[in-house]
Amino acid sequence: MQASPITRTFLAGFVAGTPFILVVVPFAMLFGVVATEAGFDILQTMSMSFLVIAGASQFAAVALIEEQAPVLVILATSLAVNMRMAMYSAALVPHMGAAPLWQRALAAYLLVDQSYGVASQRYDREPTLTVPEKMAYFFGAVMAVCPLWYLFTYVGAVAGAAIPPEYALDYAVPITFLALVAPYLRSLPHLAAALVSVAGALAFSVIPYSLGLIIAASLAMFTGALVEIWMERRA
Repeated sequence: MQASPITRTFLAGFVAGTPFILVVVPFAMLFGVVATEAGFDILQTMSMSFLVIAGASQFAAVALIEEQAPVLVILATSLAVNMRMAMYSAALVPHMGAAPLWQRALAAYLLVDQSYGVASQRYDREPTLTVPEKMAYFFGAVMAVCPLWYLFTYVGAVAGAAIPPEYALDYAVPITFLALVAPYLRSLPHLAAALVSVAGALAFSVIPYSLGLIIAASLAMFTGALVEIWMERRA
């Protein structure tokens, strides 16, 4: 029996998300290791992964907790790191805005870099997809990533001490974001924002509690917006 268009689209999303398994598994294990080494117990570590489900901000929060940073600094830094989710959400509204509320709520919870990256690229390539098909594709991509994030966070938290240091699990963090960002570096606003973010992160790295990241991110977004406005006016 032939699969329905929704099922086929869901499976296509799952297949598109599977390459990220290569980085999600070590990324999740690394967080489990780092969190337990920082003094978190298993329940606290898993609760953070289930409730926050945002690796970069989780790493930032744990690092600041280890440094005994003020609570407001921890919250502000985590929020700044996760501000990209607000931009992701805004970009997906034209595609998902007509979906039922429960689907949008579930998608909001499961919105991660990987699910946004593969979904937005597919939506751009095939604008004729229906809303149910778009939702199916998004959830398919998520199913290839999120369950493994939870599972291997637990593995890292439980067996972290047994993982040899030479395995260098931290390679997964930069590779994940390079794989997501690279396809978008095709326009001048994106390139300008990327260059400013890198320069800002390096220039402000001396600021304590990683507050330089907030400054660099703000400058990058401002630069990208200015370049886009300039290009529209010039056109």
